[in-house]
Amino acid sequence: MQALLPDQYLHNITIVKKKYLTIPCIGLTVLTGLSGCATQPTKPPLVGTWELIGATATENDSTYSTFNPAQKMIKVINDSHFAFLNHPAGTGMDSTQTSFSAGGGSYTLADSVYTEHLDYFADKAWEGKKFEFTVQIKGDTLIQKGVEKVPERGIDHIIVETYKRVQN
Repeated sequence: MQALLPDQYLHNITIVKKKYLTIPCIGLTVLTGLSGCATQPTKPPLVGTWELIGATATENDSTYSTFNPAQKMIKVINDSHFAFLNHPAGTGMDSTQTSFSAGGGSYTLADSVYTEHLDYFADKAWEGKKFEFTVQIKGDTLIQKGVEKVPERGIDHIIVETYKRVQN
């Protein structure tokens, strides 16, 4: 075996380092690059604040408007819960002389089937009920259609509510 001179020895070590460090470095670079490409979970398109701009009910083959422009209603939806608030539009009214309605709870969304589980509401007869809707989003408009049934109040009709997104 021939003895290596210091320069040759250093040269051989450099070659070995390059050979054995190149593969892990390439692997680490690829993994780092791929993790940057990983998709972040996206919020359902329902998430946001919505203002009611139209509503109808159908009962016994008769459809009528339930939208009252003198009222203002918003629905706030996050990743797992919803809440709605409804009060008279305009200003200058004494809050003790106006009607206010609010409710909320959890929801599930599977494709276009949106199911509200109403845990809180001003009228206790509505609490604990499940309401299933089909939803459709067109741009900044949400259309929600389903059956509203509360036997304790004699309510059993199909509703269609139209909302406009007010905040993302």
